[in-house]
Amino acid sequence: MKPRIDQLLQASPFVLCSILAATTALGQITPDNTLDNERSVVTNLNINGIVIDLIEGGAIRESNLFHSFQDFNVAEFGRVYFANPAGVANILSRVTGANVSNILGTLGVLGNANLFLINPNGIFFGINSRLDRGGSFFGST
Repeated sequence: MKPRIDQLLQASPFVLCSILAATTALGQITPDNTLDNERSVVTNLNINGIVIDLIEGGAIRESNLFHSFQDFNVAEFGRVYFANPAGVANILSRVTGANVSNILGTLGVLGNANLFLINPNGIFFGINSRLDRGGSFFGST
């Protein structure tokens, strides 16, 4: 019995590293390049001691703002907000990669625009997830 415990203890640092790597990936937002020079830009900001990821850029067409991402995830207790430029009523975000979107923290809009999140691979909202927006939220898989 002792050799198995020793093997388990030797393997545990590798398991821990794998778990930490998976947790890091869950908070990843990766814009794709389908919108060329109008692609989304993710900026990490500290506002009054609160760290958020602010999503700006995108392609504005009339009152709609389009974003396109390879991966879109919100880490547990993370905060991700879309900028809401003047005149924009709808923010449409699609995910073109092969992964589910894991929303484990706060997803919001800095304004009153409706937020659409489209991911054909699925959208998962965790127990600590929260929507913070002035408009409506629509999710489609």
